[in-house]
Amino acid sequence: MKNIVILTGAGISAESGIKTFRDADGLWEGHDIMQVASPQGWRNNMELVLDFYNKRRKQLLGVKPNAAHDALVKLEEAYNVNIITQNIDDLHERAGSSRVIHLHGELLKARSTFDEALIMDWKKDINPGDYCEHNRQLRPHVVWFGEAVPLFEKAAEITNEADIIIVIGTSMQVYPAASLVEFAPESALIYFIDPKPNIREDGKIKIINKKAVEGVPEVVQYLLNNM
Repeated sequence: MKNIVILTGAGISAESGIKTFRDADGLWEGHDIMQVASPQGWRNNMELVLDFYNKRRKQLLGVKPNAAHDALVKLEEAYNVNIITQNIDDLHERAGSSRVIHLHGELLKARSTFDEALIMDWKKDINPGDYCEHNRQLRPHVVWFGEAVPLFEKAAEITNEADIIIVIGTSMQVYPAASLVEFAPESALIYFIDPKPNIREDGKIKIINKKAVEGVPEVVQYLLNNM
């Protein structure tokens, strides 16, 4: 059974109604990204950061997976599929995908500021005074700018085994995630699905110049028909 590795970014979730930083002229819901997505921002104004992610969490709970998420689930019928996402939402899981790696964390989880390995499911607000078992403040389980990406090595290993790579809704300009394709075998075929692709098609890369909800079902159906 062939291995398919799917790399997803904000573009696939945007079509479910989740706003993206990339499309907001450098602002995310009116905030400079470093105010709400960096260790310095956390130290400067914990309440602002918690409020920001509490609002994002509420928004996430009110949206649903779209046709692109649903289509990817069908690939598991015929291929060994791993999804590596830069997104912090759970839309892949809700759609039914069984193997998902979240490079940048998960919005519906909280973690201890004392022990980063202490992670828990969390669908409600995180407030000042919400403590872990070590009596330390909880924070969103999100990788902020300037922090390490602990699952990158595992994602690189998976990508190294890929026969086919599908890149969806990401500019592949945010590192280290953008470097993942460099770990792909020379023989791997790459599908790049984006309405505004920033790369050129060649013998190895096939560009589908469409939104995720259009391009992903198209590619999935092609792969299923030609397995």
